[in-house]
Amino acid sequence: MNVLISTPWADVPSLLGPALSETVRLVGLVMAVVVVLGLPLGLLIFHTSPLGLAPNRALHVSISWIANLGRSLPFLVLMAALIPVTKLVFGTTIGFQAALIPMAVAGTAFFARITENAVREVPRELLDVGLAGGSTRWQIVSGIQLKEAVPGLVAGFTLNLVAMIEYSAIAGAIGSGGVGYLAVNYGYRRFDQNIMLACICVLVLLVQAIQFSGDRAVRALTR
Repeated sequence: MNVLISTPWADVPSLLGPALSETVRLVGLVMAVVVVLGLPLGLLIFHTSPLGLAPNRALHVSISWIANLGRSLPFLVLMAALIPVTKLVFGTTIGFQAALIPMAVAGTAFFARITENAVREVPRELLDVGLAGGSTRWQIVSGIQLKEAVPGLVAGFTLNLVAMIEYSAIAGAIGSGGVGYLAVNYGYRRFDQNIMLACICVLVLLVQAIQFSGDRAVRALTR
């Protein structure tokens, strides 16, 4: 009969601390890519639509389809589908790099739609006033549209950040490091209940702290 031995609680921080640091590093890098790519993509989706400043049906349908494709696949399926790309770019299909590309693809598609929805909520009258005042398209987008959409963008960023933390935990299955990797290798494969419980608590507290901070920021920006 096998006896299951859990990691002593005194030793848990020495394993959990580095894992949490890896999760923060991975998610932080992914979110930087998501904002840099997702924000302009969302603006492009909106402004090529009939409601935008430069309607273009063919371009709008094309980029909308691409964004929808990134959001429609479950993350595990997306990771598997992007293995050739990950192998080509990083030369590996496991570890930190293997999680970076699928997380960035999923997050960018998600944030693009968040951006599109946020700018759609800006009253059209404000854009018309800018056009009547002789403002350029860039001045309207940056000075009016994005400024008015900040609360919605912050709320969407918070949701996206929480989703990326969840995806980073899933990516632990391919050895990406972080809390998810620790939970899979110790909590699941070794049936280490202490490690599993610690990982669950850390992920729950991290998500709660992010959501609380995001909600407060949105309320402040709305006022």
